[in-house]
Amino acid sequence: MDESTLSRRLGVAVRKRRVALELSQDKFADVIEMHRAYYASIERGERNVTMWTLWRVAQGLGVKPSDLLGDANL
Repeated sequence: MDESTLSRRLGVAVRKRRVALELSQDKFADVIEMHRAYYASIERGERNVTMWTLWRVAQGLGVKPSDLLGDANL
C-alpha cells in the first residue's frame, strides 16, 4: 500500500466521524484550531499527517488516534 492510499483511507475515516457529529468542515476546523483548507486537505487524503495533527483531529472527534487508524484499516 502506498502513502497516498494510506492518506486517503485516513481522510475517509476522519470525514465519516465528522459527518456523524453533524459538523461542517469549517466548524470542525475551528473547533480544533486548524485552517479550514488544511483540514479539508486531510479529508481529501492530500496530507501525510503528523502524529500531533492526528491527535488534534482525534481529540476534536472525541476518539483516540488508534480509533481513526482502525476505522481506516491501517
